[in-house]
Amino acid sequence: MIKELAELDIRPGQEKAFEDAARQAMKLFLTSKGCHAFRLHRSIEQPSRYKLFVEWDTIEDHMIEFRNSESFIAWRKLCGPYFLSPPRVEHLQIVIEGRGEPVFEGKPALVASN
Repeated sequence: MIKELAELDIRPGQEKAFEDAARQAMKLFLTSKGCHAFRLHRSIEQPSRYKLFVEWDTIEDHMIEFRNSESFIAWRKLCGPYFLSPPRVEHLQIVIEGRGEPVFEGKPALVASN
C-alpha cells in the first residue's frame, strides 16, 4: 500500500469553496483503479494549507492510471482553480505505526504494527 501526500495551498478566502469541490472530487479518486482511501486535512496553524492523503495499491495506480484518466482531468477542473500554487506531491510507505487502544486496568495499552 502506497500513500500519496499532496500539500495544497489554497487561495485565501476560497477554503470553503475548495472543500466543497474536494468533497465532489472524492468519488473520482475512490472509483479509480487501486484507490482505497481519500482524506483531506486542513492545517490549524495555516488554514489555507491542506494535506491530501490518498491510499493506492501501487505508485503506478496513481501516476499512470489515475494521472492519465478523465477522473484526473475532472479533479483538476473542480479543484485546480482554488490552488495558489501547484500541489507538492510525494509517495510514502508506512515503516512504523502505532495506535492507542482502550484503557486496561487504568493504563492505556499500546499496539505497534509494521
